Amino acid sequence: MSDAREPGLLVDDVSVGYGPVRALRGVTLEVPSGAVVAVLGGNGAGKTTLLRAVSRTLGFHGGAVTSGTVDFGGRRVGGMSADRVVAAGICQVPEGRRVFARMTVADNLRAGALGSRGSRAAKAAALRRVHELFPVLADRAQQRAGLLSGGEQQMLAVGRALMAAPKLLLLDEPSLGLAPLMAARIADTIREINAQGVSVLLVEQNAALALRLASHAYVLEVGEITLHGRADELAGSDEVRRRYLGVVDETAASDAAAATGGSAHTPTLSRWGGAR
Repeated sequence: MSDAREPGLLVDDVSVGYGPVRALRGVTLEVPSGAVVAVLGGNGAGKTTLLRAVSRTLGFHGGAVTSGTVDFGGRRVGGMSADRVVAAGICQVPEGRRVFARMTVADNLRAGALGSRGSRAAKAAALRRVHELFPVLADRAQQRAGLLSGGEQQMLAVGRALMAAPKLLLLDEPSLGLAPLMAARIADTIREINAQGVSVLLVEQNAALALRLASHAYVLEVGEITLHGRADELAGSDEVRRRYLGVVDETAASDAAAATGGSAHTPTLSRWGGAR
């Protein structure tokens, strides 16, 4: 539930274009303060574009918001530069990790703090926090980031974002390419980060993982929100089970619903009509 004193993220009727190509069409969603919200969808659905619209990095990829607004903490994000968005408390962890491969782990983490306006003591506290979450990053501080495993690079990418002490973390496919055990470790870390008061907007093709982590979820298809609701309701939806959870028979569907805390019946979900 949103705290009226601490407004979260509100994306209101946002459309995005890359030149003549319309990538998002009238997308509206909300991330209440302190919540984990998931966005599900296949390749090309517009999930990464949505995160770029929030982080104000569309321009680096040839895109632009053509209509709608993005507000965070009661402030309009549209018009801010990307570095000011970071200073306002929003940090994005891009798909594919994107660590600085030739730099050391320690220097990658220092780079994450460059957008922070915190004091030296605050940055030191952020580094301690990252090392507590990911002890391997402390152990390998002087190792080149490119020599880390895929899972360790994902830890470094998340840790680098946390160095800016974000209030909202934008995670783009954090489990992509990871072994199941490592994906589970990343999921546990997301829970811990959220428990420490950081809101999370999670873009993830692994729907089962996303729905376990989130309280609310949206389904994005070809640039439009087609379904939204509580995560347990989406996990119990026949449409979501067939398309994103790989469940095709009713017995398995019932098991999936039970595993995610939902019920065996199929709930009625909202097609997007402007309600939040």
